Formats: sequence, structure tokens, C-alpha cells
Amino acid sequence: MARIRLTREFGFEMAHALEGYDGLCRHVHGHSYRLFVTVVGEPCEDPTSPRYGMVMDFGELKRIVNRLIVERYDHAFVLRETPQNGPLLEQIREKWERVYLVDYQPTCEQMLARWAVQIAECLPEGVRLAEVKLYETEKSHATWRAEDNT
Repeated sequence: MARIRLTREFGFEMAHALEGYDGLCRHVHGHSYRLFVTVVGEPCEDPTSPRYGMVMDFGELKRIVNRLIVERYDHAFVLRETPQNGPLLEQIREKWERVYLVDYQPTCEQMLARWAVQIAECLPEGVRLAEVKLYETEKSHATWRAEDNT
């Protein structure tokens, strides 16, 4: 049987700031993110299965990625937790609930690497994560590939 790749696109808005960075991105700013998730597997050969002919139901992939990423980070503010920004962030959290402190610099690359691991852990048996692309802007993106991370 042939191995087939499926890709699903997602979109969300998110703000971040790169704490300690020496360029403009150290300031709070937002992006219209586009996330492309590609899985690979063999289509189901059981004609009695509701998944007959499918590698994976696109709806199931949508539910996984929405739960792990889109529902959490859409219209959120993400910042690396440091002693310098702790008191300010506590004040921000009193007003807005979608503020997330992370233990890494929330760059496109770092978020993508963590999200890829989370998605891979939730895929059904026989389906594996092949590639994830995260576009920060129309012209700039990062790519995670399973073949580069074995």
C-alpha cells in the first residue's frame, strides 16, 4: 500500500514579545499565523471501517490541532518568563486571561518545535507527523520535519 501525506491548514492571531532581543521584536507585536500540519500513513484497507480509504479523518486532525494550539493561542499574548517581567505580567493577567508565560523564547522556531511534539503524541496509531510549517508573516516561516528530528 502507498504511504500518503495529508496536510491541514490552520490560522490564528497571536501576540508575543522576544524578551532580551536587540531588535524591534522585543516589543509586543502580533502576527496572523498560518499553521500547516502534515501527517503520513497508509490508507485504511478495511472496507467495513468508516475510515476505509483514509489515512486519517481530516476532522480528527482538525480537532487535535485546534485543542492543542488554536483554541489556546488564538488572540493570546505569549512571553518568556523572566524575573524582570513577572510583576508586569501579573497586572496584565488581572485584565486579560489569555496571557501565557513560557520557559523558552517564543520565536516561530521554538513554538513550532514544541507544538510538533504535542501533535505527534496525539495522532492515532499508524499515523505519524511528517512536517509542520508555521508562517509568522506571508513571507516568513519555520518548518519542522520528522526526518530532521530522528
